[in-house]
Amino acid sequence: MPYDPLDVRRLRQALRRLGELAHAQKVTLELSLYGGAVFALVYGSRDATKDVDAVVHPGDVAHRLSRQVASELGLPEDWLNDDVRQFLAAEEAKRQLPGDEFGPGLRILVPTAAYLLALKLQACRPPLPGYPGDHGDIRFLVGKLGLRSVAEAVEIHGRFFPHDALTAAAREVVRGALGSLTNEPAP
Repeated sequence: MPYDPLDVRRLRQALRRLGELAHAQKVTLELSLYGGAVFALVYGSRDATKDVDAVVHPGDVAHRLSRQVASELGLPEDWLNDDVRQFLAAEEAKRQLPGDEFGPGLRILVPTAAYLLALKLQACRPPLPGYPGDHGDIRFLVGKLGLRSVAEAVEIHGRFFPHDALTAAAREVVRGALGSLTNEPAP
């Protein structure tokens, strides 16, 4: 099946419908969003995402309702998935999205920009044909957080992943981001 990204409009539509279904069943789903959905919905730095990475409670209800949303809206069955769970830090920082755009059936939490940067640095996947990787997101977050040095990125990463050193590849992406922010070549 070809890659069919969820643009922001369809993403909002799917989450609204999920909230409607949850509310109809008198349950409030808690979604902790990660990855592309956060960049699209919160930061507007992406126009689309391929799926919604989320940790959801209660999981059994959410997965059942997300399959119904997939069927109704013609989305892949795994449009909402918790594959990201294996990459999360023991300690994480989240905040609740303000407002009730998605209705009373959903409570949506998103990681702070610092935690999202730590996750992206931890993965630091390079771009491949048809796959954007993490480098663009890292560059965006370095600018968003106003970082001025690689050491600041190392400190943020270490706050959430204290037992993992930042890789040379991740350091290089940060150097490149810092260089592009100051319009100077990376050191």
